[in-house]
Amino acid sequence: MLRQNPADPPRVDGGSRRLPERAEPLSPFAQADLPWYGLDAGWQGRRTLGSVSTGPDGMVEFGTLRHGDEAAVRPDSRAQRRSVTVLTMARLGRRPLYKPDGTAAGSVEAMTVGSAAALAGVGLVEDNWPWQLDASMRQQWLDQQRELAYVVAETLAGDPWQSLTLPVGEQQQAFHYRESPYGWVMAGARQDCFLAAYGRGVSAYSLAFVRADPALYV
Repeated sequence: MLRQNPADPPRVDGGSRRLPERAEPLSPFAQADLPWYGLDAGWQGRRTLGSVSTGPDGMVEFGTLRHGDEAAVRPDSRAQRRSVTVLTMARLGRRPLYKPDGTAAGSVEAMTVGSAAALAGVGLVEDNWPWQLDASMRQQWLDQQRELAYVVAETLAGDPWQSLTLPVGEQQQAFHYRESPYGWVMAGARQDCFLAAYGRGVSAYSLAFVRADPALYV
């Protein structure tokens, strides 16, 4: 997985992509060849679409389904937020990248469980806009925290990561799990995808995941 200068948008595996924050229409989810996952029926709160992200070659790489409260958008918002975002990432291997004229333009690195963990970490940071900081410092803080999310995801063995096993459908799934001052992040490898999640105000230990129909999130 590649990282870039913290002043630039987050980069994963050869493409510059920032984890989407704004909901998109259902069609990208329906057209994507991904086994979407969300929280099971034990989650009684709000469900909304996140976004679908494509690589530099146009292939869908990952998407998100959101559960609970939206990110705070006002500096005077002090309500305790409860939210969980589930990220489904395609198991894509290293693939060639071509220019419009058909000539080679490098390659896109393979998706890994570390890629999913990094994007979940970035998503958690971007859901926690630092209103308490001076405006001139906020972007610098975000850039630093995004870079840290990538650094931490480079090695999933040992601190700050620990093992966590949760139900996914009828199976037990092992996740890499870590906590931060802003919430928690987890990521695991399944046969059909890489599955990650991040949240705050909700105990990760209480969650269970299932295959989800994005149409129920509209």
